[in-house]
Amino acid sequence: MNKRLITAILLFASIYVKAQQKVIQLYDGAAPGSESWTWDEKQKDKNDKGQKFIYDVVHPSLEVFLPNPAIATGTAVIICPGGGFHLLDIDNEGHDVAKWLNQKGIAAFVLKYRLVHVLTDDPMQELNSKMQKGTFEELIKPIIPLAVADGLAAISYLRQHAAAYNISSSRIGIMGFSAGGTITASAAYKYNADNRPDFVAPIYAYMPPAFQSAIPVDAPPLFLAAASDDPINAHSIDLYDKWIAAKHQAELHLYAKGGHGFGMSKQNLPSDHWIDQFTNWLDLQGMLKPADPKVTARMEQFEKSRKAQDEQFHKDWAYIKRYENEDSKVPPPVKGEKRVVFMGNSITDFWKNIDSSFFYGRPYYDRGISGQTTGQMLLRFREDVINLKPSVVVILAGINDIAENNGPSKLEDVFGNIVSMVQLARVSHIRVVVSSVMPAYAFPWRPTIDPKPGVTALNIMLKDYCDRNGIVYLDYFTAMADNRRGLPANLSRDGVHPTLEGYKIMEPLAEKAIDEAMKRK
Repeated sequence: MNKRLITAILLFASIYVKAQQKVIQLYDGAAPGSESWTWDEKQKDKNDKGQKFIYDVVHPSLEVFLPNPAIATGTAVIICPGGGFHLLDIDNEGHDVAKWLNQKGIAAFVLKYRLVHVLTDDPMQELNSKMQKGTFEELIKPIIPLAVADGLAAISYLRQHAAAYNISSSRIGIMGFSAGGTITASAAYKYNADNRPDFVAPIYAYMPPAFQSAIPVDAPPLFLAAASDDPINAHSIDLYDKWIAAKHQAELHLYAKGGHGFGMSKQNLPSDHWIDQFTNWLDLQGMLKPADPKVTARMEQFEKSRKAQDEQFHKDWAYIKRYENEDSKVPPPVKGEKRVVFMGNSITDFWKNIDSSFFYGRPYYDRGISGQTTGQMLLRFREDVINLKPSVVVILAGINDIAENNGPSKLEDVFGNIVSMVQLARVSHIRVVVSSVMPAYAFPWRPTIDPKPGVTALNIMLKDYCDRNGIVYLDYFTAMADNRRGLPANLSRDGVHPTLEGYKIMEPLAEKAIDEAMKRK
């Protein structure tokens, strides 16, 4: 990431992290029509596909995901996950979508709407059983009006409270997946001034003709996406045809493959990019141009900075010239000097600014570069490490490879790049400390990537390599990870980059590792 962009994220992180924790109850007390419901909402953490489900929703709510205020457009999207009115695919069709939209400056609100009461602890199996028996449609019939009412209530709530969430009352849209698409499409048919959506996006919606009615004269713009190998793709085609016939604006993306329920999952198919097409469509609607002129100015500065970064990236991919002037001024080490070079990415790069006292008065040289992958560090390893002739190099790398900053990469290749740096150092008689990859629960700049599996796997590979080759392994992860395998709020404001308190934990660990490396031959 561009250093200026990361600085902005850190500046505003405390605001939107708190906002994401906010949950809005749509009704005071029991929701109208379900006052007699006495069961409790439940969660199934993982199914056989690794998906998290919510079921038995009784009290409809909105979970708030606000964008960085520096890029907020004023546009809001209510997201309705699917699940056959028996469950909510809360991550794949909810949270992951919200995080993506946040990166585009869009406020997102994930709706938990009322569902069929599930009688077992496996809502997906129960849903599939009802579909096979042919009882599905009859059982969901009384629930659909309640769920649609929840969607309209969500629109009305946001319109009334737009200022509180820094959104425009004329830029409130709704999108939904499968059963959530039923709610979304229904909201485009019957509404009043308070709950009319400004745009709707049913994604592989379940919306048979029986659910439809006359299209209003002021019907909102419609965005649709589905796959040809989805058994209900005809519902999306039908909606598109009717919108166009009524001379309303509509856009349909019908992918050759993708199946039903692709959401934000990656299948390496063109359907993976439906979300890009949706944001492009929003841009055409004028929804990505900030309503606030001050935000426009900030975004222009962001774009200017991004273009400068792209230019530098193409001219000097590894950023070898970043420390060229500083490296030229480093004198040869004196006898007995315990010189240390810290090689890394933004976590290392920011270290000397956030806690300069750690470097002051010591022969410690910070050579971190924000956003860098291990391949880039390997290319500049001679200039920024070997030529400085340190006694020890501390390598902290790998998180940006996992974030795919320079595109997809294999963990074996990331590991190999770190091993190559170790080998170059040892041939040059430099002792080595290999650091674990830091904990990260999510990437603010790559919301669709789950860093945890990659971090865990790479750390196992690094520790095993160090143990087998007599290299000091610096375990930041164990000392700093919380129960989610991420950085706790007091150690990081954005979940990736340490605060001063975080660096204060890292520093004695680094010093101990350096002392141990100094003793080795």
